[in-house]
Amino acid sequence: MSLTNAPETLPRGKPPVHPVDEVLPAPRLFVLGLQHLFIMYAGAVAVPLIVGGALGLPTSTIGLLVNADLFVSGIATVIQSVGIGKIFGVRMPVVAGATFTVLSPMIVIAQQYGLPAVYGAMLCSGVFGLLIAKPFSMMVRFFPPLVAGTVICVIGLSLIGADVSLIAGDNPAAKNYGQVSHIALAGLVMLLIVVITRVFRGFISQIAVLLSIVIGSLVAWPMHLLNFSSVHGSKWIGFSGFFRFGHPKFEAAAIISMCIVMLVTYTESTADMLAVSEMVGKKLAPSDLARGLATDGLSAVLAGFLNSFPDTAFAENVGLVGLTKVRSRWVVASCGTMLILLGILPKIGQVVANVPGPVIGGAATVMFAMVTAVGIQTLHKTSFDGNHNLLIVAVSLAAGLLPAVQPNFYEHFPNDFQVIFGSSITSTVIVVFTLNLVFNHWTRRPKGESAVSVAVREGAVAVNVPDDGAPQAT
Repeated sequence: MSLTNAPETLPRGKPPVHPVDEVLPAPRLFVLGLQHLFIMYAGAVAVPLIVGGALGLPTSTIGLLVNADLFVSGIATVIQSVGIGKIFGVRMPVVAGATFTVLSPMIVIAQQYGLPAVYGAMLCSGVFGLLIAKPFSMMVRFFPPLVAGTVICVIGLSLIGADVSLIAGDNPAAKNYGQVSHIALAGLVMLLIVVITRVFRGFISQIAVLLSIVIGSLVAWPMHLLNFSSVHGSKWIGFSGFFRFGHPKFEAAAIISMCIVMLVTYTESTADMLAVSEMVGKKLAPSDLARGLATDGLSAVLAGFLNSFPDTAFAENVGLVGLTKVRSRWVVASCGTMLILLGILPKIGQVVANVPGPVIGGAATVMFAMVTAVGIQTLHKTSFDGNHNLLIVAVSLAAGLLPAVQPNFYEHFPNDFQVIFGSSITSTVIVVFTLNLVFNHWTRRPKGESAVSVAVREGAVAVNVPDDGAPQAT
């Protein structure tokens, strides 16, 4: 068995298989898929836990929401990686999970109109997403490395702090908040990832994150951070059914809010898919993006029926692809299969859920930082000489990081404004997209500058310098 991720030598006459399409041996698919599962699980279940808690739902009902969330997430992940014809699936290693953008609108709609109105609006937003997936995907040509790199940087920077609650705790006022032992445990996991990646090669290096989580969990045992009591009390089989909270209701204001959420989700997914495209070395064509976005819309439709939540591409798994260099989409397909099983087998899901927070938090923090590093690498393709690109990046980063540093920054603005600009990723996309148009497209070109020169400045094309010294765009 090969210990590298390179495709096997193919018989003469057959085209080489791209690493994205390579089918690895079953044992490796399982282990590498399990690694993706551990990285994304905490984020995947956070949305139903927060929504259920905010609405005062019974614990048993919240548990069913978690099951439904994992089930739909698994379906969306399998579709994204495997694909369905020319309609669904980006066919890249993209892991789908519940988007945090839906939190505030769902809670507000549920408190005002009830949960049936939430899922009625979700069904409508899903259909809306399916209708606009193709037109939205045509905007990918306006995402050159200048735009994509800036957005990818913000994805990582804005999410690095998202795992603080896993490491330090939820309540800064609590006496046990930020315990040295918990922070040290998270630091140990981060150190293990670095050491294993540096010391080992091949398959062991590729599962550095999973090994670090396992070792970190063993260290957490004598610290009394492992508690599997909830496993005994959970059921073996759990399914939330269809329309558990009643037949959907359709309220105009709720539908509009959820459609805005869908647009925000599309901007986040576009940025994440561009990041994956950079990492795996496979161009993201508009048709690929359209299929990926359509899958997000489909997840909202499924969520409306199954009491779940709309999905988007998970940035922590994007970072994992960059760290491990494992580009096979079939690894992610195996992760999606596991998510489906966890969605209908709550007892097994509880085992994964009981991995200590500091352990998962330490690993996820490295993954988010890895996404930022890919953004910097993407920006490296852009020219910053004799133009305003540096200003574009600076202003966009500032606008995007404001809500990340202070989540209540826009609390006195209208709710719809908060939904859009309260997301670091969405606000960055809007600002950098607009500034790139203003500075690089809507201004009069300097005399003698061609369209190719503009593309080179944005990093949309590469430049080769042959032996005669005359630069040529490729």
